[in-house]
Amino acid sequence: WPDMEEQLHTLNLPLASMESRIPVRDFDFVGFTLQYEMSYSNVINMLDLANIPLLSEERSETDPIIVAGGPCAYNPEPLADFVDVFSIGEGEEALVEMMELYEEYKKAGKSRSDFLHAIAKVKGFYVPALYDVSYHEDGTIASFTPRLSDIPEKIEKRIMKDLDAAYFPEKMIVPFMEIVHDRVTLELFRGCIRGCRFCQAGMVYRPVRERSVPKLTELAECLLKNTGYQELSMSSLSTSDYTDLKGLTDSLIEVTKKTDTNLAIPSMRVDSFSLELMEKIQQLRKGSLTFAPEAGSQRMRNVINKNVTEEDLVRSVSMAFNGGYSAVKLYFMIGLPTENDDDIRGIADLSRLVVREYFKVPKEKRSPGLRVTASASAFVPKPFTPFQWQPQDSVEEFRRKQALLRSSLTDRQVTLNWHDAEVSSLEGVFARGDRKLGKVLLAAHKLGCKFDAWAEFFNYDTWMQAFKDAGVDPYFYNQRERSYDEILPWDMLDIGVTKAFLRNENERAKAGVTTKNCREQCAGCGMNKFSGGLCHD
Repeated sequence: WPDMEEQLHTLNLPLASMESRIPVRDFDFVGFTLQYEMSYSNVINMLDLANIPLLSEERSETDPIIVAGGPCAYNPEPLADFVDVFSIGEGEEALVEMMELYEEYKKAGKSRSDFLHAIAKVKGFYVPALYDVSYHEDGTIASFTPRLSDIPEKIEKRIMKDLDAAYFPEKMIVPFMEIVHDRVTLELFRGCIRGCRFCQAGMVYRPVRERSVPKLTELAECLLKNTGYQELSMSSLSTSDYTDLKGLTDSLIEVTKKTDTNLAIPSMRVDSFSLELMEKIQQLRKGSLTFAPEAGSQRMRNVINKNVTEEDLVRSVSMAFNGGYSAVKLYFMIGLPTENDDDIRGIADLSRLVVREYFKVPKEKRSPGLRVTASASAFVPKPFTPFQWQPQDSVEEFRRKQALLRSSLTDRQVTLNWHDAEVSSLEGVFARGDRKLGKVLLAAHKLGCKFDAWAEFFNYDTWMQAFKDAGVDPYFYNQRERSYDEILPWDMLDIGVTKAFLRNENERAKAGVTTKNCREQCAGCGMNKFSGGLCHD
C-alpha cells in the first residue's frame, strides 16, 4: 500500500520476497503474471522498488531475468522494453524447461545473453530484444523480423495435453487476512466450445481439455484438508459445459458435506441452467444467481455469437424465482461492434423482463426482497478475437451510452452498475498496442502512475499527459479500425486459431450470422492441427 511504498523509498529499502526477505534483485528470475492491462504500471513500479534497471537493455549479468506470462502476454509488445522473456501459453512444463536450461547455462558459466538466445529457441518463449520491428509512415507495422537466423519467426504457444497429469498446487499460503478469492479454487477444464467473438480467453485457451471427476474430487479433498478453507469454487470459462457436470457436482457435494464447507457455483449460461442444477445449488446455499446475456437485443447476441435467446433467460429466471430465489445478477456489455441505441435500450428491457418474471410467481410462493443487479462493462477489443480489427468507442461515446442506459432503466428493483469509461479506454490502448507504448509507460511512471486498477489511484489526465510527453497518440490504438492486411503487434505469436478463421468470424458478425459451438459442428478454427487432434471430432 502507498504508506509502505513510501517507507521503502524513504529508508532506501529494496522490495523483498515475502517468505525469506531476500531482496528481489538477488533472485535469478522475477516473474509477473499479466492478468490485466492496467497492472503494467505496477510491473514497472515493482522493478523500480526492487532497484532493478527498468529497461531490459540496461540490465547486466548480475541482474535477474524478468519473465512475464498470463493472458496479457498474448500481446507482449507494450512491455517489450521491460521484460526479458515472455512465456506464451501454459507454463507447467515450459517453466520447468526454462529452469533446467538456466541451471545448465549457469553451471557452464555462460552469459545472460547466451541464455536468452537459447531460451528463444525453445517452443513457447519470446525474447523481444532478439526481434526487430519497423514501421510505415502512418505508424502501422511494416515488418517483424528475428535478429538471429536460428530463432523462430513465429512463437507457438504451449499447451498441457493431459490436465489430470498436470501440476496443481495442493499446498498454498493461506493469509491471516480475508482476501478476494478466500476459498479453494478447482480448475475443471481449459478452453471453451462456445466461440463468443468478444472473448479472448475462449480463443487463446483452446482446445478444451477436462480434468476427470475422480481427479477433481481428490484435489478438492486434499486442498480443503491442507488449507482449512470453508468454501470450494469451480473455475472454468463455462462450467455448465463440463461433460459430466452431474457426476462432478454430486461428488463435490459429498465432499463439502463431509467437511462442512460450501460449494460455490459460478455464473451459468442461461441456456444450460436446469431444474436439477438449481436444486443442487439449493442444497448448498440460496444466495444470488448470475447470468450473462451480454447484450440486450437478439440482434446483438447474434453479432457476438452468444447463441442464447431471451426465451432462455426468461425460462432460467422463472425457474429460479419459482425455486425460491429472489436475487439475480445480469452481466452486459456496451460499445459492441454494430451496436445502436435500441440495443442499449434492450438492456433495460431485458432487466425489466426479469423483474416481471419475479412478480409472476404467486406472492405466497416467491421469496421476499427482489434484487436484480445489471452490470454493464465497456467493451474492449482484444487480440486473437474476431473483433481484434474493430474500433473501440470513445470515452465520450461510452458516457453517452451509459447515460442512455441510466435514463432507460429507472426501475427501483434494478440496481445498475457500469465500468469507468476512461479506464476501459486506456485498457483498450494497451490491449492492442505496440512497442512504442514503452515510452508512454516510462513517462507515466515518472508522473507517478501506479495501482491503476483502483479508482482512488487512477488519474486519466496524468495518463494523457504521459502520452503527450512520449509523443504517442492513444487513439491510434483504440479508436482506429484495422485492415485485414495490416501486420498486428501480436502477429508473431501462433495460438493455433488462424487469422483466416478470426477474419471469417468478424465478417459473420457484421452479417449477424452465428456459428455453432464446437460440440455441434467444427468451425475449422485451426486448433485441430495445432494440438494434434485434441479437439472434438
